[in-house]
Amino acid sequence: MTASTDSAAPSSVPGTRTRLRAWQAEAIERYEVADPEDFLVTATPGAGKTTFGLTLALRLKSRRLIDRVIVVAPTDHLRTQWADAAVRTGLVLDPNLPNSVGPVRAGADGYVTTYAQVAAHPLLHRRRTENKRTLVILDEVHHAGDSLSWGDAVTEAFDPARRRLSLTGTPFRTKPTERIPFVRYVSAGPGELMSEADYAYGYREALADHVVRPVVFAAYSGVSRWMNSAGEVLAARLGEDNTKAVEEAAWRTALDPAGAWVPHVIAAVDDRITHLREQGMADAAGLILASDQDAARAYAKIARKITGEAPLVILSDDPKASRKIHDFEHGEARLAVCVRMVSEGVDIPRAAALGFLTSYRTPLFFAQAVGRVVRARNPRETATVFLPAVKPLLALAAAMEEQRDHVVRIAGPASDDLDAVEPAERVESEGDVGEFTALEAEAEFAHVLHGGRAIVAEARPLGAEEEDYLGLPGLLTPEQTAALLASRDVHLRRRTSGLREADALAAAEPPPVTDAPQSWREVEALRREVNKLVSQVAARTGRKHAEIHVQVRREVPGPPSASASIDVLMRRRDHLLAWAG
Repeated sequence: MTASTDSAAPSSVPGTRTRLRAWQAEAIERYEVADPEDFLVTATPGAGKTTFGLTLALRLKSRRLIDRVIVVAPTDHLRTQWADAAVRTGLVLDPNLPNSVGPVRAGADGYVTTYAQVAAHPLLHRRRTENKRTLVILDEVHHAGDSLSWGDAVTEAFDPARRRLSLTGTPFRTKPTERIPFVRYVSAGPGELMSEADYAYGYREALADHVVRPVVFAAYSGVSRWMNSAGEVLAARLGEDNTKAVEEAAWRTALDPAGAWVPHVIAAVDDRITHLREQGMADAAGLILASDQDAARAYAKIARKITGEAPLVILSDDPKASRKIHDFEHGEARLAVCVRMVSEGVDIPRAAALGFLTSYRTPLFFAQAVGRVVRARNPRETATVFLPAVKPLLALAAAMEEQRDHVVRIAGPASDDLDAVEPAERVESEGDVGEFTALEAEAEFAHVLHGGRAIVAEARPLGAEEEDYLGLPGLLTPEQTAALLASRDVHLRRRTSGLREADALAAAEPPPVTDAPQSWREVEALRREVNKLVSQVAARTGRKHAEIHVQVRREVPGPPSASASIDVLMRRRDHLLAWAG
């Protein structure tokens, strides 16, 4: 079932603090008519699944159909993103409740956890689910299929839930033996199943509603040279009719940071950011996606050489990753280089350029990655995705671009109608690449995609008016867009020629969070303050920290700090202040 797009105007839903988009209100209405135990919503990245889920949760709670909300997210950063969004909606969800603490703190409507936490202790989450009438929101539910143990844990933990809402950014496929719990499937061919949504809202509908930006896909070719295991030097051009093995080797060689392909494309991303900032999008930023952490660090060195500014490097095992994402979202940095942390779910509306410098090529990962740069803020903003000219990625881009073309009709320059992903596992080569050594790679602009065709152009001078409108659908023809990118290519090659690797500068310590305190953030601040005061008392008295914690809990009764309410934490803080003073 798909969404109706008769009206794009947001609407109010009784019992909420949030103005809803038309699709969100329609999906809630469909849910309430069906009154289901399980409900799957597929909504394109950037459409507003979080707001939909939280608004539905608040309505169910206000109708006394549920007492508790548990959100399961793929990553730690998304826990805080859900918690902050919940406060804006009217719910208090604790994003820092560990498995080591049993009860949910008093005053909270529920908590946000991760699939990994659930898999580590499913019985604990089952007890929490059974203790109250619970709605479980499974964010990016395909992650429940990342391993059989995760799917089993989700089933064990949340089977007793009164309601389960599953969310995903794109339909997903699986094998019959690897079904994800609480999801309905239909056949997708021999030995494969496709998830079936109870409500679907695709990129085409979101684009028509101005919920997402149109995307311009710019493909970059170039010659790659490598040495195979026999010592032979081979060469191939990206985008030519190569065998799968040759294309894979050429692709992986192009992504090697030691070559010239990566610096050229990073310079193209940076050039696009400069253009967007000059034309009114003052906070425009770009994302560079890498295949692994080593590549991400190397790309960051290159980006700093090109831009003169150290990009944020966001890695999944970095304890500061969530803070870096927050700072990038609200700051002025031009670029962030990442592997997994911003591939799925993360909301960074100012990011409008994407360098897809990775060998991941599953439809799910591609859609999630592109989804990071399509969230619309006004109808004059567009997104540009820079990618290698290889068949797997071009096919994925063409499928998405075909949806775009059904909504945005490219007209001549005179027209001014502008109102018209843990990622999936990396797929290795289907060809027999074998052992090889990357030698060098060059880059050059190949084409833009339009109507399923590759639009090529020779470099030629363009007028200032044409340059001003790069990427604005309806103002440049595909041929003009291709000509403009081709004309910039010569400049970019000069800009990146002679680049040498330099030592990476130490990343600057991210500034403190300055946005207004939210309920769960206040709780965290109080917990830290209590622990600091305990340390001060221990240092003054020579007693052990544990002894002081026990005494404080005896004199100010209540659960451990991890599950204590704001009121209990404040009274313990005041008690410790009097004790220390």
